[in-house]
Amino acid sequence: MNKPTDNPADPFKKALAEATKVLAHDPDLTVSYSVDPAGISGDAMRLPQISRRLTRDEVLLARGTADAMAMHRRYHDAGTHTRYAPQGDLARELYEAMETARCEAMGARDMPGTAGNIDAKIGNDAMRRGYDQIKDSAEAPLPTAAGYLVRHLATGRTLPEGAQNVMELWRGFIENQAGNTLETLQNVLNDQAAFARFARAVISDLGYGDQLGDDPDELDDDAEDQAEEGSDDEQDPDSTGQDEEQEDDAEASPESSQDETQDPSQAQVSMDEMADQEMSDEAEMPEGEAPLEPPPPAPISEADPDYKVFDSTHDEEILAEDLAEPVELERLRAYLDQQLEPLKGAVSRLANKLQRRLQAQQNRSWEFDLEEGILDAGRLARVVANPTTPLSFKVEKDTEFRDTVVTLLLDNSGSMRGRPISIAAICADVLARTLERCSVKVEILGFTTRAWKGGQAREKWLNEGREQQPGRLNDLRHIIYKGADAPWRRTRSNLGLMMKEGLLKENIDGEALEWAHRRMLHRSEARKILMVISDGAPVDDSTLSVNPANYLEKHLRDVIAMVERRRQVELLAIGIGHDVTRYYERAVTITDVEQLAGAMTEQLASLFDSDPRARARFMGIRRAS
Repeated sequence: MNKPTDNPADPFKKALAEATKVLAHDPDLTVSYSVDPAGISGDAMRLPQISRRLTRDEVLLARGTADAMAMHRRYHDAGTHTRYAPQGDLARELYEAMETARCEAMGARDMPGTAGNIDAKIGNDAMRRGYDQIKDSAEAPLPTAAGYLVRHLATGRTLPEGAQNVMELWRGFIENQAGNTLETLQNVLNDQAAFARFARAVISDLGYGDQLGDDPDELDDDAEDQAEEGSDDEQDPDSTGQDEEQEDDAEASPESSQDETQDPSQAQVSMDEMADQEMSDEAEMPEGEAPLEPPPPAPISEADPDYKVFDSTHDEEILAEDLAEPVELERLRAYLDQQLEPLKGAVSRLANKLQRRLQAQQNRSWEFDLEEGILDAGRLARVVANPTTPLSFKVEKDTEFRDTVVTLLLDNSGSMRGRPISIAAICADVLARTLERCSVKVEILGFTTRAWKGGQAREKWLNEGREQQPGRLNDLRHIIYKGADAPWRRTRSNLGLMMKEGLLKENIDGEALEWAHRRMLHRSEARKILMVISDGAPVDDSTLSVNPANYLEKHLRDVIAMVERRRQVELLAIGIGHDVTRYYERAVTITDVEQLAGAMTEQLASLFDSDPRARARFMGIRRAS
């Protein structure tokens, strides 16, 4: 009998891997194929899996993905990129998209064969995200459109259907605002630093200049000016002139110089005076002339400078749609809806109650003790008691309802598996839809780890000699289910990801809370509310096995203290079967997950309550009934 043949896809995989190394100009690159999302981590590149069938779509997607990442590897310098990177979230997304487009355009120009492959990859991504169905620019991501436009202008190539649609929806706006800047595109493609300045100019033209942060070129100029001033101060012209005069006097009167050197006592006094003068000069030296020491590295955590992370290389902040295919997300979402059908009625009633309360506060309030308007019946008793008391009137008026953003931070740890995570997902979904109707933006985030009991960080720690108390020893996974600016209808299926087998692992609450808080600080809304939903204290076996037992819990307490001390974000928490009141100042603990919907809506409604006494009464409750 003949032996079974090998996988027919193996020769293609091997050839693609070798070609990718050549294109990337990196012979040390390791190429693998996986069902996980494609990406690069260090010297390892992960490409989409190719089945034995070797279908045309699989081959095109693998080649396009490989070429796109190889071009990025070849033409991209991480140091230059980081130096010019903006601070704000949307500005950074624009900056990243344009830099990716630059690398792909450079590859299309220098190696034309890559252009068609990358087009196939772009087309696949666009169809997967439904870009061909979008009719309104408000539903299309501006950073993606900007990246597409830069690639189109740089290469002159027509984009695939879905990508072309997104680009055209925004093209008029972008060219209107940044047309003059875009004309210089061809001049800066070769120089990443020049292109980074070009990208920052485009971002400013589009109206997001406030998110750019400091200009690194201006900071460099200031540093050079300071260095030049310091060198000028070191060479004082007055002292130089004085030294020259003394030398001239010495040459003019050699006899007096000889007399001074012949008198030992006078020579000793002169030496002492010179030493005293040098010490005085050193004592009076301005700080700017002292040798500059390199600044210490920024701490991992703003809340606790002593908090350590052994290796953050493999941490990821990822969109939910990048962790599963659209078809799988829809299936998981349908499963979630089916599981929670009996609960949706109760949740919707609570959501409607919340909506009525919010809209009532947005639309009406009363001004009392006026001389005209509607008679205030509540104050007629005063007139009856004393007929000389004048009648009191009231007038309805609009109230100032500050623009608000709410972030729901959901614990995606393994202990939430089953009914708790299902109810958390559906409640977050209904609240996002409800608050969106009331013009309140909502962001939904999740946090877990990429592996059980340590991932690649732990492997590196084992290989490098097992450092004592290395700090956090696992790879984080922070998930964005819904961005604050994304409409609910576009992200509805993303929450189904929480039903995916194998997603929920361990929870490192402190870093997740600090991440969510940092994202909120970049928002422009006047009011920011952060609600944490968790079922326990932070737990990561890998970290806690080689650090103090309270290591993660202490960091969580430090982060909570920082958030509550700064008061830029209003922090709430709901504990599911776990008393979180020992961590958070404003917290409710529920003993049954069925109470989660009511607790979430009541917590939020209380924050929007215009009566401070009612708000204080609710926030004083430490356990849901």
